[in-house]
Amino acid sequence: MTTSRRPVEAVVFDWGGTLTPWHEVDLPQQWRVFARTVHGLPVEDPEMPVDDIAEADSLAMRILEAEERAWRRGRETHESATIAAILDDAGVDPEHDRHHLALAAYRRFWEPHTHTDAQVRPLWESLRRKGIRVGVLSNTIWTRDYHREVFARDGVLDLLDADVYSSELHVVKPHPDAFRAVCRALDVEPERAVYVGDRLFEDVHGPHQVGMRAILVPHSDIPAGQRMPVDARPDAVADELLDVAGIVALWNHQGVGGEA
Repeated sequence: MTTSRRPVEAVVFDWGGTLTPWHEVDLPQQWRVFARTVHGLPVEDPEMPVDDIAEADSLAMRILEAEERAWRRGRETHESATIAAILDDAGVDPEHDRHHLALAAYRRFWEPHTHTDAQVRPLWESLRRKGIRVGVLSNTIWTRDYHREVFARDGVLDLLDADVYSSELHVVKPHPDAFRAVCRALDVEPERAVYVGDRLFEDVHGPHQVGMRAILVPHSDIPAGQRMPVDARPDAVADELLDVAGIVALWNHQGVGGEA
């Protein structure tokens, strides 16, 4: 755990499970939706020919396995991935006539799970009123444009000072380079920044490696296969997102007269 008492100048947030409420998601279904659209099949139709369903669902399983390999590499060697690379690994042809329709169907599947928590805007407004910059650092296979569309849809993009996504980096959290990248984007020293997230490995151990403080928001039911053994303790725990503003204000008050 970091013991820095430098004033907090920036707060950086994880995305899924932190800025969005935690949801249980049928992960195989996301790719069935994609694959059946590629094959020109309705997503749900009891009258579909068995052979057509089997061929589409076989493609869905190949993509799911490619995605699982990508996330496993992220946990074990911290290598980043993109949706394009995952689909390529699964043998998906990006030039297929229905490829863009399939991507749109995939996005529609995820849309209910991407909505920003109602506390985000008042929290970010509170931080910015105090002169504290707001950032996002997310492990994601999705593009910057996609995430920014989500923030714009939910009316918070205007409050974001900098955002960094692993899909545009060579690494994922908890690799130190990911945290250094977002601190550079915010023009802040890591010792003057705080990271907020829902996972001990990625969101507490990770920022501590570069001298950032870490606030845990323990709302997510992290699947056992995604948990990594780590000896990490957060500098604070937020029972709800709005608590982050009070924690940061307390740290800055305690830092008055200390090291600047």
